[in-house]
Amino acid sequence: MKNKSTLELGDFQTPQALALQVTKVVQQIGLIPQSIIEPTCGKGAFILAAIQIFNNLKKIIGVEINPNYLKQISLNENSKNIQLINDNFFNLNWNEIINGLPEPILIIGNPPWVTSAELGKLESFNLPKKSNFQAQKGLDALTGKSNFDISESMILQHLEWLKQRRGTIAMLCKTAVARKVLIYGWKHHYPIKQAWIYQINALKYFNAAVDAGLLVLNLEPEPAAKKCFWFENLSDSLPKNILEYEQNILVADSQNYHQYKHLYGVDKNYIWRSGIKHDCASIMELEKTAQGYQNRAGVHLSLEENYIYPLLKSSDLGNERISQCKKYVLVTQKYIGEDTKNLEKNAPKIWKYLQANREAFAKRKSSIYKNHPRFSIFGVGNYTFSPWKVAISGLYKQLNFMSIGPREGKPVIFDDTITFLNCYSEKESRFIAEILNSEAAQLFLKSMIFWRDKRPITINLLKRLNLQTLAKELGREKEYLLYLQKREKN
Repeated sequence: MKNKSTLELGDFQTPQALALQVTKVVQQIGLIPQSIIEPTCGKGAFILAAIQIFNNLKKIIGVEINPNYLKQISLNENSKNIQLINDNFFNLNWNEIINGLPEPILIIGNPPWVTSAELGKLESFNLPKKSNFQAQKGLDALTGKSNFDISESMILQHLEWLKQRRGTIAMLCKTAVARKVLIYGWKHHYPIKQAWIYQINALKYFNAAVDAGLLVLNLEPEPAAKKCFWFENLSDSLPKNILEYEQNILVADSQNYHQYKHLYGVDKNYIWRSGIKHDCASIMELEKTAQGYQNRAGVHLSLEENYIYPLLKSSDLGNERISQCKKYVLVTQKYIGEDTKNLEKNAPKIWKYLQANREAFAKRKSSIYKNHPRFSIFGVGNYTFSPWKVAISGLYKQLNFMSIGPREGKPVIFDDTITFLNCYSEKESRFIAEILNSEAAQLFLKSMIFWRDKRPITINLLKRLNLQTLAKELGREKEYLLYLQKREKN
């Protein structure tokens, strides 16, 4: 098991053989640096590899927070020309270091593979200053989108260092981080001339079950087309795919995207929603018994029915188990911020049950629950209680939109890994599911999906598809407008 210090530092020491292979890739691309920096150098795998690969290096710098690692580097016979700095990455005056370096500059390494939230739980000293640097809005900033990888923050700093310099960034990181860096760099007009991503076997090299790779960015005063060459292995000479930056998004399949990009646009009539977020499944999620209900601990409960609804989870949709609901969920509010004290009068048994388990709610880590009524939930509103819905799991590697109606006379509720559109009739729900499962919709959405992601299907993806434009494409706009008229009456 990793100790606290190792976890804080996101400490995946790079095997020397991998560092050498990465450095050779940089050389084969045609990059010839004069200066090299390894900003979180650990035991110095990359700077020692660079000394073997590149001739006539004028400046070599390694920065590391762990003094024991620096001692190991200093014992290496090739370390005499390396400037070693023992400090925290986030404390250093990097501009002072960068300004004196001859160009081209190579910034190479393997920054920590750990998120800001994980470090926060450890009360770590190895955190950047708090800032919503991606400018997430409202609930997005509270519910996870602002939880960034430390490596992302570091690599974006590398971009800033080279904004007006000639140089290259070559970093091992999660491929999701690599894509975020590309999007940020292109969106903010950094002078990225060329970009490459080479996948690596993280399980083999780091015993980490994550999708990871080598991100290489060449920065020059005159940037080129916003494309990134994607290789399946470090040894490949030809790219498997080319990622493109279009309309502020990164496209995985440019051919299908260009064929169907006329479908791009927000449909204000149909808004994608997430299921309910409560972070207290042991108390909130129930199963039916002959006597009433029981929670995860097997405690039998007699509770009022008017706050209990049938529940479907991602695994149910992913495996098409939607004909019946095995689980039920307590829905404590009809809208975000509703005073839950109403439960004491309207559902005294539920109120007593919640009070008896208030410690479980107090342990919820997310800051989203702070300054809200006790037993609050999120992802709830009028749309939650619509009788019919079109839903899809965000976790499964398939685009399968399902029409789901009421069970036991009540609307079905989803967990927060499911995304859905609310509908008011079975016919409307089936119509929307049909057009979403059409070839045009599927190819358009798939062109923007990175299937290796933990959650490949998101609201941010789905809302790019304009349903009215899609219906028109399929010759079904009259049906769309008919259902729209009926929606406006509800």
